[in-house]
Amino acid sequence: MNFYVRLALGLAAVLGAGIAFTFEYPPITVEQRGYRGLAIEQNHTDKGLATLAANNVVPAAADPQEPSGIKSSKAYENVKVLGDLDSNEFLRLMTSITEWVAPQEGCTYCHSEENLADDTKYTKIVARRMLQMTAHINATWQPHVAQTGVTCYTCHRGRGVPANVWSAEPPQAGPTFAGNRAGQNAPSSIAANASLPHNIFMSYLDKAVDIKVQGTQALPAGNRNTIMGAEHTYGLMMHFSNALGVNCTYCHNSRAFANWSQSSPQRVTAWHGIRMARDLNTAYMEPLASVFPDNRKGPMGDVKKVNCATCHQGAYKPLLGVSMLKDYPELGPGGPIKATP
Repeated sequence: MNFYVRLALGLAAVLGAGIAFTFEYPPITVEQRGYRGLAIEQNHTDKGLATLAANNVVPAAADPQEPSGIKSSKAYENVKVLGDLDSNEFLRLMTSITEWVAPQEGCTYCHSEENLADDTKYTKIVARRMLQMTAHINATWQPHVAQTGVTCYTCHRGRGVPANVWSAEPPQAGPTFAGNRAGQNAPSSIAANASLPHNIFMSYLDKAVDIKVQGTQALPAGNRNTIMGAEHTYGLMMHFSNALGVNCTYCHNSRAFANWSQSSPQRVTAWHGIRMARDLNTAYMEPLASVFPDNRKGPMGDVKKVNCATCHQGAYKPLLGVSMLKDYPELGPGGPIKATP
């Protein structure tokens, strides 16, 4: 067998393997989400839906407790953000948070074994702030989370650090013989493995920057959106799609992407989600930079921040839309969590 035949067979094998792992096998279930003929649809496979359901099982709620009539701030020492919660309900919530965030480590993930009231561990300081952030989301960001809301489990899913967070990456090496890559040919898992510079497009979830591709005028003077800006926007859109397990038409009408009047209601929900992520990163995550140790920060020294996948984790709605707030109303609007200790 000559060299060229072997090369052709090798390339065919690699291509075949790529196709086998890229395309989904039938049967395909088509969910029509818009008028017929516009291709506004979502496609699903039975296997994909089964995997999605398995990955979004909501844990059983802890048994309700009879109120003791004593506030947790009176029953225990150094309770700062849940001091108005009944002491029995406080223990129930702490037990649940342990299962949601640190089932292997247990209470000592945040607390000193010798003195539960001690604030030595940074995780306890962070946990207080995360409780405040959870209450803030449920009270302030209902245009995005609606009445479903979130709990610690929405993001953590049994892990101390949520599976999907992001931080800045080191700058690329200087120009090579092929020139400066400018973020190209560097596949990013955050952008669904597209070769788009995630340092730039993820900053859309950290800073108030316009996210646009199309200009409003035909002449260059009216088109302030560059090709590079379009790449950044598409990187963010790839992130949305991958984080929610949907395609572009979940939010957009494919014949008029920019037209809000022809878009689905989910586009408005996403608009609020972008601003919610900015709020959480700037008001809650970044101010904790001095609290987190170096091993909990990114390679550039910034804290790990939230993005769409932090909550959604491949589902169009986190936990497929099941609300845990009905079992833990203390985390919802009007609950006892204090905004400041």
